[in-house]
Amino acid sequence: MDWRPTASLDVLRRRADLLRRLRHFFDARGFWEAETPCLSHDTVVDRHLDPIEVQASLIGCVASSRVQHRDAPLWLQTSPEFGMKRLLAAGAEAIYQVAKSFRADETGRLHNPEFTMVEWYRVGDDYVVGMELLAELAKELLEADEIERVTYSHAFQQRVGLDPLSASVSELKRRAIDARLSFPDSWLATDAEHDVETYRDDWLDLLLVELVQPHLGLERPTILHDYPASQSALARVRPRDEDGVSGPLVAERFELYVRGIELANGYHELLDAEVLAARNEANNAARLRDGKTPLPGDSRLLSAMREGLPACAGTALGFDRLAMVAFGLESVEQVMAFPIDRA
Repeated sequence: MDWRPTASLDVLRRRADLLRRLRHFFDARGFWEAETPCLSHDTVVDRHLDPIEVQASLIGCVASSRVQHRDAPLWLQTSPEFGMKRLLAAGAEAIYQVAKSFRADETGRLHNPEFTMVEWYRVGDDYVVGMELLAELAKELLEADEIERVTYSHAFQQRVGLDPLSASVSELKRRAIDARLSFPDSWLATDAEHDVETYRDDWLDLLLVELVQPHLGLERPTILHDYPASQSALARVRPRDEDGVSGPLVAERFELYVRGIELANGYHELLDAEVLAARNEANNAARLRDGKTPLPGDSRLLSAMREGLPACAGTALGFDRLAMVAFGLESVEQVMAFPIDRA
């Protein structure tokens, strides 16, 4: 009887209560709830995130001042980030959104192509305040007494035995081989220095996912912060402070983990449009190397940033995963009424 929901009605009621508590958390702190489009001519340019494309002509969408032909694609949003930042540039100061988001080729215990994302931004916050707000929310919704904070470098050194900011690609590769981890043959296809460096983040991600993440948030919710600058995404970068001495660049980026599962990803937001444009170009080059289609690098967000995006911090939280860990369940299907195979 595949017409029935995969989650029990009791779980769906508890999910609704969790969402009410989340909205109360932000309402009580002066945030207001925003709404931005699920369908847009713009999309986040990320090497690993694949948006779902919708041909504009199929829904009768006409060309706009920026999109000059009717066949230009629209994209179901992978998160509400672009629209919300345009609101910040227009004068909004503290906003949150509960949004349906979409990502292609994502199904499994922790994934569904359509999912619920909670995202928030507040003008004037830096990444320290951003982490504090995320910790407050985690304590409130997960009923946790304490939130642990650990740097990416410390966690990596503890579990991998290498400093991720200074280890050579050869050292990272050797550690992955010694741990008998699986990876594509293409990562070993060349010894040219430039090409080897191209795969640095792949090795870092592999070692983090396989050797570090499973140990995060086991005793208490854990915030991992100060990522390598090469993984800054839309975050600012700064030198790592090592006992008062400036070290390698790190990204002011943080993630929340519970039971080894990533629940949230936050940034001290990048403000420089030209830096973002360069990162978009680099991400599209990486997508081409991976055999993927490049995504549109120009966007109304870049236009808004050139006008002036105020200093802020923002965080995106996967609500389905939050409900799953809050209720002690093992799959997001157990907290969704109708995942993709029953939609």
